[in-house]
Amino acid sequence: MEPHAPRVLVADDEDDIRALVCLAVRRAGCRVVTEAADGPAALDGARNTLPDLAVLDVSMPGATGLEVCSALRADPSTAGVRVLLLSAGASPEDVARGLASGADSYLAKPFTVAGLVARVRELAGGVPA
Repeated sequence: MEPHAPRVLVADDEDDIRALVCLAVRRAGCRVVTEAADGPAALDGARNTLPDLAVLDVSMPGATGLEVCSALRADPSTAGVRVLLLSAGASPEDVARGLASGADSYLAKPFTVAGLVARVRELAGGVPA
């Protein structure tokens, strides 16, 4: 892993999903700088490590991924962090809500690792496929 690899925050309250997302992030040529299991920890992590990309589960305790995304956008120090939302909700309304919160992209669960790797590369500028 190159030291200047894109830095990624991963937040999901399900340990197995978080581990899978971290695997995909590393396969995309990026570096996981923070892992969080709830919204407040994700927001603190983003402010402390200033990642290039935050991969946020929509449904987390403490604060949803939508709320974390909105908070990132409202803070000038984190407003430039790219955001990928992951959610079991895949209706057009769910996607619209996610993008309205300021997210750069939205990926429905269940997702494939290959699909997530491609999306992370696209958003974070990881190594080319």
